[in-house]
Amino acid sequence: MTTGDETVTRAEVCVVACAEVFRGSGEIMASAFGTIPAIGVRLARHTFAPDLLLSDGEALLMRGTWPVGTPAEGDIEGWAPFRAVFDLVWHGKRHVMMIPSQLDVHGNMNISAIGDYHRPKVQLLGARGGPGNTVCHPTSYWIPKHSPRSLVSKVDMVSGVGHDRAAAAGPAARRYHQLHRVVTNLGVLDFAADGRLRLVSVHPGVTVPQVRAETGFPLDLAGATENTVATTRLPTAAELRLIREELDPAGLREHEVPS
Repeated sequence: MTTGDETVTRAEVCVVACAEVFRGSGEIMASAFGTIPAIGVRLARHTFAPDLLLSDGEALLMRGTWPVGTPAEGDIEGWAPFRAVFDLVWHGKRHVMMIPSQLDVHGNMNISAIGDYHRPKVQLLGARGGPGNTVCHPTSYWIPKHSPRSLVSKVDMVSGVGHDRAAAAGPAARRYHQLHRVVTNLGVLDFAADGRLRLVSVHPGVTVPQVRAETGFPLDLAGATENTVATTRLPTAAELRLIREELDPAGLREHEVPS
């Protein structure tokens, strides 16, 4: 994969795909979990989404661009203590990108436990903010290792609400329910009108059969064929410079998605 004379890594393609998740979000707090999403959201704000609000990870909203993994530097735009974050969540003024341990075809997400909930094989984080995030504001997902263990036919515990469960819960759950995009190390997915996951693009060097083999349910191709599914765009030369020189000079992205 090349942009001009530069060789582009899979991790850098994933950074751009995560940045694109926030295109058109407007003036809204963006919370991106994971190294590559954190780089991606900084790239989005520095380029095509300047109205995004980013926090220093604790209690301040910051202006400017700073490298991932370092303290935030720049002018302080506002105060965002933990209680203020809840106000943003409940009023829909946030777009979060979470990392699910399991995600099913309807967008139900699990970060709580693997196996029988009463006697789990693995205890994870707990539901945390998953239920509130998914019914109150836009939610996207980042899966650094696309596999049948992460994209499953049925999650072991629902920590984030999918389209089928939101519909069953009624108008209160559906009103602000908005699952947006899923970016993985293999491609980009979104949700069809029926609320089921579908493949939007594959990253350069990835094939549709490869994605299907690593997905634990039949995958819709959004009206395309295996030969016509789009390819995720490469970073521009300017974006590549930003990623390498300003946003992630330490190369942390390559540890999350090795080439």
